[in-house]
Amino acid sequence: MEWVKVLHLLCVLGWMTGIFAAPRAIIFWKREYAATGQFGPTGDLTIRIYRFSLGLGVIAILSGLYLAHLWGWPTWTHAKITVVAALAAHYGWTGRLILRARKGIFTESDRWLRVYNEISVLGAIGVLILVVYKPWG
Repeated sequence: MEWVKVLHLLCVLGWMTGIFAAPRAIIFWKREYAATGQFGPTGDLTIRIYRFSLGLGVIAILSGLYLAHLWGWPTWTHAKITVVAALAAHYGWTGRLILRARKGIFTESDRWLRVYNEISVLGAIGVLILVVYKPWG
């Protein structure tokens, strides 16, 4: 079981990197597109970050569900799954922003994207609190 924890943590770290980096990269992509009017290296990098961390996110979620099953589904894991589902929805919305950006559609302001990016930090803090303190047994 310890190797599953290691796999889970490694994949969570990779997925979190993508969750934090992709919205910020969209800001730079938007600026690059405004300056050049074409798809450039920042867009390519943003897509690569998103795709790579998406795979890690799937493995993180599956390994986390497996661990929760092994532990007998304590109550705190249900709360964690809820927060992770919110993070996954946030990540899915980021994917939607990236798909629109590929078409040259950047409707959100830099400020909106920065605030949107920080929402995921709150989710990550919530998960950490649940995992470390394990409330509700």
